[in-house]
Amino acid sequence: MGRFLNPDNSAFQVALNSEIYVDKTGLLEYTNRVMGTKQGYICNSRPRRFGKSITADMLTAYYSRGCSSREMFEKLNIGKSTDFLEHLNRYDVIHLDIQWFLATVDSVDEVINFITDSVLVELRESYPDVLPEEVNTVPDALSRLREENGQKFVVIIDEWDVLIRDESANGKVQKAYINFLRGMFKGSEPTKYIQLAYLTGILPIKKIQTQSALNNFDEFTMLDAGRLAPFVGFTEDEVKTLCEKYRMDFEQVKKWYDGYCLGECHIYNPIAVVNLVTKGKFKSYWSETGTYEAIVPLLNMDFEGLKTAIIEMVGGSQAEIDVSSFQNDMVSFANRDDVLTYLIHLGYLGYDEDAEAAFVPNEEIRQELTKAIRRNTWDEMIRFQKDSEKLLEATLDMDGDAVGKQIEKIHTEYASAIQYNNENSLSSVLTVGYLSAMRMYFKPIRELPSGRGFADFVFIPKPECRSYCPALVVELKWNKEAGTAIQQIRNKEYPASIELYTGDILLVGISYDRKSKKHQCVIERYEKQ
Repeated sequence: MGRFLNPDNSAFQVALNSEIYVDKTGLLEYTNRVMGTKQGYICNSRPRRFGKSITADMLTAYYSRGCSSREMFEKLNIGKSTDFLEHLNRYDVIHLDIQWFLATVDSVDEVINFITDSVLVELRESYPDVLPEEVNTVPDALSRLREENGQKFVVIIDEWDVLIRDESANGKVQKAYINFLRGMFKGSEPTKYIQLAYLTGILPIKKIQTQSALNNFDEFTMLDAGRLAPFVGFTEDEVKTLCEKYRMDFEQVKKWYDGYCLGECHIYNPIAVVNLVTKGKFKSYWSETGTYEAIVPLLNMDFEGLKTAIIEMVGGSQAEIDVSSFQNDMVSFANRDDVLTYLIHLGYLGYDEDAEAAFVPNEEIRQELTKAIRRNTWDEMIRFQKDSEKLLEATLDMDGDAVGKQIEKIHTEYASAIQYNNENSLSSVLTVGYLSAMRMYFKPIRELPSGRGFADFVFIPKPECRSYCPALVVELKWNKEAGTAIQQIRNKEYPASIELYTGDILLVGISYDRKSKKHQCVIERYEKQ
């Protein structure tokens, strides 16, 4: 039993001792299946505080020969698996936390040597007669041990990408680190001594030109989590169970912390949900774990379309995105899509794989992005914010004339970035127009457009605002009367569908005449049946 070679199970025991532990040992069923195969090289990236280290500790506790973990696991989901005992504590495990090594050395230039020396010392202690003094690299040592005794290794690297992120400008260190990883895992020889390799961090593996530096790894990311999606964060069923236990309003929890759509799996930020149910307060816990200060420089990058995309997404829209050019580092940003892709990996944006679009996943992240935007003091944001506040005030005052004039103003000014008479631009106008509503309302519920009519935007007030903020059902009609929009709202019975979630409801019909470029608005109070 050592620090890095065959650690004990004490780190994972801390997770089990916690008030809330959600069983993710189903991942072990997958890793058991792929051990000793080409799929046994796994890079599972996810945002900060999404349980990366707990997962690494779980794998270590299960596979390490340095401990006895049967009692720990047999009551968990993996204990029901037919191969539970076959792999339990059967392997030499090397567990490296690169963040710890980086924090421990005096100079970043010493990190690779420190890792190498630390592992070699423990390998020699465990196998004193196998490794001569001339062996000075970990890959060479593992190869010799495999040749001598046939033992394969499970290698687990936590925070694998910290040198890529924190030392982005240090090309020398990054090159040495990538070469270290390649020596460990790439080529024919490592297949002889690697039983399972598991890397976890925020970023996918660094690209060199267009190819992964470790292209023998299967990558599971926030862009495509594949079959590992249920183990990235808390699933919807797991959150429902916690809500029942702690008597929390699931629908409200969903609005605040849901939104990471990995295939068909809805994922919630684990640390946010745990903080919520233990502290009982709906708020953004993101700043407590990963401050928005880190993304301010990203938002300040002067790429065409970046600011517009961020503002629209904060308002509730999606932004089409090409994720293919991102190089998985902090220095190779070439366009707005690279920045948005990085924000997806950081967890500040969600990703719709089918639509190839990014979006703000939930209320928690919306608040963090709004803080970052305000910190940037964008002229565009300041202008839109002021106009939006006037629009919201006029809407709540049921001043249809003022709403029409303000929408017209926003539409005219905003149209510089997009085609004025494009139908999608009208939807964007509403998104930007009601941007200020995000302080008191959840992300608007949007329906798809049908025919020439724009489906409605439904704004549901946050619970703390329901006593003085009515719900808003807003519909924009193109080349039709505003009264037609109101009638369509009633015909579709949208208000009835939200009665349970709000107090008063205002129906807002806005019309746009393509020829005159005039906007009109009719506002009515909905009388509940």
